[in-house]
Amino acid sequence: MTGEDDTATGVHGGLVVDPADPDTVRAARSFGAVASVYGAARPGYPIEAVEWLVGDARRVLDLGAGTGRLTEALVALDRDVIAVDPVEEMLEELEIRVPGVPRILGTAEDLPVEDASVDAVVAGQAWHWFQRDRAVPEIARVLRTGGVLGLAWNARDTGADWLREAGEIMHERHDASTSFASYVRVGAPFGAVESHRVEWVERMSRARFLDLVRSRSHWLTSPPDEQRAVIAAVETLLATHPDVAGADELAVPYVTHCFRTIRS
Repeated sequence: MTGEDDTATGVHGGLVVDPADPDTVRAARSFGAVASVYGAARPGYPIEAVEWLVGDARRVLDLGAGTGRLTEALVALDRDVIAVDPVEEMLEELEIRVPGVPRILGTAEDLPVEDASVDAVVAGQAWHWFQRDRAVPEIARVLRTGGVLGLAWNARDTGADWLREAGEIMHERHDASTSFASYVRVGAPFGAVESHRVEWVERMSRARFLDLVRSRSHWLTSPPDEQRAVIAAVETLLATHPDVAGADELAVPYVTHCFRTIRS
């Protein structure tokens, strides 16, 4: 199983050691250059998964909101959402996708939000970018007592042979099915971490799948010749693999891995 998350240089134990590390900043900022591609290519989140993450929380802070894929699901559930992200271009794309949601430039380590002002904080495809020893106290500060921290990752189910081969071409760095749980070490003042998974299928065109490849930090930060080689190899795979050759639409199986914990 392969994650949609992008692991930066300077990551230890699944989390960024220093968010200010130049390689980490370069990888994180690389998404801004392709915000519209990222927003169109990346999958959303199943409503069932998002409902489980936030429970009955009404005011939700979407941390590392990006282009608003998780925000969209929260709005569909009629929650009051604040979107926070460190990349301005991503928030501009979020405004296009989910107009009217308050957008704030900020990071998990320095949240420009008042104390005890939200019922839930959620992060989709983002927790591994945070510096935990600084982010956890900040998240606890903005959460009301009894509030929930919900974390989610979408992972492509590479039980499908063509997806496994695509992941190898794309330089996937880890097996998401074994690593996500190790990411989620939150600690005080949060309680035990619960987990949940939702299996689903995203249907997409070949062009969108190629855009998915182009939206990954590894591709974005690679030299142009390597970028061209990766795209050419994926195009060849889609044209020749017996499971997808000739298909007008690709059925991409996903698992959404969900974790939540309550602020004491």
